[in-house]
Amino acid sequence: MADWQKIDGGITAPKGFKAAGIAAGLKSSGMPDLALILSETEAIAAGVFTTTQVRAACVDYCRQRLQAKASARAILCNAGQANAATGEQGWQDALKSAELLGTELNISPQAILLASTGVIGQRIKMDALAKGIPSLVAAASTDGGKDAAKAIITTDLVTKSIALETIIDDRPVRIGGIAKGSGMIHPNMATMLSFITCDAAVATHLWQDMLKRAVDKSFNQITVDGDTSTNDSVIALANGQSRTSAITEMGKNAQKLEAMLTAVCQYLAKAIARDGEGATCLIEVQVSGAPDNKAASTVAKTIAGSSLVKSAIFGRDPNWGRIAAAAGRAGVKFSQDELQIKLGDFILMENGQPLEFDRQAASNYLKQAAAGAYLQEDTVLISVCIGNGSGTSTAWGCDLTYKYVEINAEYTT
Repeated sequence: MADWQKIDGGITAPKGFKAAGIAAGLKSSGMPDLALILSETEAIAAGVFTTTQVRAACVDYCRQRLQAKASARAILCNAGQANAATGEQGWQDALKSAELLGTELNISPQAILLASTGVIGQRIKMDALAKGIPSLVAAASTDGGKDAAKAIITTDLVTKSIALETIIDDRPVRIGGIAKGSGMIHPNMATMLSFITCDAAVATHLWQDMLKRAVDKSFNQITVDGDTSTNDSVIALANGQSRTSAITEMGKNAQKLEAMLTAVCQYLAKAIARDGEGATCLIEVQVSGAPDNKAASTVAKTIAGSSLVKSAIFGRDPNWGRIAAAAGRAGVKFSQDELQIKLGDFILMENGQPLEFDRQAASNYLKQAAAGAYLQEDTVLISVCIGNGSGTSTAWGCDLTYKYVEINAEYTT
């Protein structure tokens, strides 16, 4: 049983945080496009970012800021323009964004972290951003989490938000999070944005290590389309306002906090995969029997990312051969004579041998998952065992539909 409970409030559920989201005119649609997350006090900051060589200015900016000092007061996120592949002027726009917000908040620009999302190659509409920042700051409140979640999305159909609470030192400790992502999802680290708040007091190095491990078990285990992006960022702030004892090394309290952080990240990661562009269901791939967890992760992500597997799920076709083929090409050595494949409760292969199964019933299982879309009853479970090793891992993805092609064929036109 989980050692925490779900609570309301999202990103502002932890003590000492405010948020806001407004329509500043960055998107032509007139939808919300500028978000702020603000800690009332200086917070320990951690981040995990894209590994691509083509990066947005905000990614390099945050890396530099966190290397200089791993703390922050605010996160500013614009939607509409990725400000990636925009050269020196894009970098200057990032610096100016922090300067404008710092002036309005009366804090140092060095205490501000940045994120952007939108069309690659487009600079931030700085006039609109400058005009919107005073309104954004004025709107910041402890009830502003939902507005912030709306302001960071692009092609998402739904917002992604979660808050959990546990007890440490007889006091409540909370973690909240929001995320955006729907397409270009194949994290390394992740094609998406996520912002996390926490009111525990945590040592800087420990908070960064916790976040990295949580990301590896969540955002780095999802795929929608095999494409990574230029702006991928997970930023986590911990401000200590729960007034619990400082967590400075691994132990019972640290383990409890990290488990809750991982749960928040996994919830948001699955919400991204579930909302994959054009998707009708979530695919969960559980792999066991691998030599180690890393090998299991490789197999799970290969299956979840297979276009053939994803297409078969969309067609409600229990074509287990595609699952076997994906497992076999993952680059992990195993004996095919030990391969087991299950689709939900249907055992399709055992000890490397195909089994008779009710194909229509298995197809109906896939249809039922599609019928449960957005109700979190939409999960297609694929279980694969590749031997008798101790390695296990879970990856998440979604089906590949006609709608995905339509969305991305006309993305800028």
